[in-house]
Amino acid sequence: MKFLKAVPFAVLSALALTGCSSDDDPIITDTPPIVPPEFANVRVIHASPDAPIVDIFAGSTAITSMQDVDYQVASGLLELNPGDFTFRVEAETPAGNAEVLVIPATLSNDTVYNVLAVGDVANLEALLVTSIKGPIADGNIRVQVVHGAPDAPMVDVYVTAPDTVLADEQPLATLSFKEFTGSVEVPGGDYQIRIAAAGTTTVVFDSGTLALAAGADLLITATENVATGDSPVALLVADGTASSVILDTNTLADVRAIHGIANAPAVDVLAVVPDADDIVLFDGAPFKGVTGYIAVAGGDYVLDVVADADNTVVAINDAMISLTNGMRYTALANNTLASADLDLIEDNRRPLATAAQVRIFHASQATGAVDIYVTADGVITDATPNFVGVEYMTEALAETGYVQLVPGSYFVTVTGTGSKDAAIATGELVLSAAGIYTAIAVDGDNSDMGPQLILADDFVAPAAE
Repeated sequence: MKFLKAVPFAVLSALALTGCSSDDDPIITDTPPIVPPEFANVRVIHASPDAPIVDIFAGSTAITSMQDVDYQVASGLLELNPGDFTFRVEAETPAGNAEVLVIPATLSNDTVYNVLAVGDVANLEALLVTSIKGPIADGNIRVQVVHGAPDAPMVDVYVTAPDTVLADEQPLATLSFKEFTGSVEVPGGDYQIRIAAAGTTTVVFDSGTLALAAGADLLITATENVATGDSPVALLVADGTASSVILDTNTLADVRAIHGIANAPAVDVLAVVPDADDIVLFDGAPFKGVTGYIAVAGGDYVLDVVADADNTVVAINDAMISLTNGMRYTALANNTLASADLDLIEDNRRPLATAAQVRIFHASQATGAVDIYVTADGVITDATPNFVGVEYMTEALAETGYVQLVPGSYFVTVTGTGSKDAAIATGELVLSAAGIYTAIAVDGDNSDMGPQLILADDFVAPAAE
């Protein structure tokens, strides 16, 4: 079956009809009318909160623009010939691609077919939402809303002018999971989208003021929130070309601290506030300590890391960090007390039902370049390292990134580069599906020790704040 792309159609060659009398007879040219193409539009939306990246196929043909689709991402609109199609969704797992959905569809021209993968992996299904095509009235926008958050109850959706009192308004729609509105046209301008538990004005999501330009044709899907904050949902807005996520207006950033300086005492982490007392973000964090996350407003901060017993002893002075609302971060103090560094690391806390996610950092300044092995039995004699020549760096700590592994038992072994002599050997680690695991190689407690690991996230429960 042929896919249509946005290319101009060639005009048919004109037929020149000539008379059979003299050279003065006129030449009659008959040009057939140009018939506009007929096509259907298809858009794919990844709305399964614990599913991995997916690839979309039409039959056995991979759709180029619909490969590597991540959670809370909507593809652009694809133009297809009307007719029968079978769409397949394959999940990218550490064991290889796995077919997770098969979606037969009969496509008609002048219709938009929105194919949403919804529900968690254990209850994954396809939701087909059709939308109208055609011109939008001058000055208007067209909006359609879908409830795609599996853990959210029935809700009332309000789309109002900013700061309108909800008690004075009627909801645009009342929706349960997998329900959706028709397409609605409203004038372009500033709006506020609020979601409340059905039958109440208790707001569980507030977009704040949104400027919606006239001419926009939007599909808005309430998806499960996997960012920071207390709201259970985030809005995925698809405009036909791209998509974006709108978080609740009250969403903050989450940050935690890890103490990785072997020769430093327990420390406090202070936010320096001009012309005011410093704010103690973390109090008394010991070496190898991992604090819990705290919520702070996004923005630029100046941090000092000082001795807990005497705040005049400064290990790190005026470290500049920038935080974005909705993001999670680890502030990792490392190196030595005399040359202390503070690295700000972005954390991903979205679990995947199909994999264990493991991330390893090299933060041991006393240790040279290392090879890292992740094996099923801990025997590395004939094994090839998973990561080779990982060096300690002061500009930005070297890390493996989040590596997806098939759930099961593993051994992590760290050696000097090119060596088979273990500097760190973890013993058996049982890694579960949906688990997120972080390990940080730091110096030993004293100079006579080799490197050791700080284990965080699902390896261990975080310490009290």
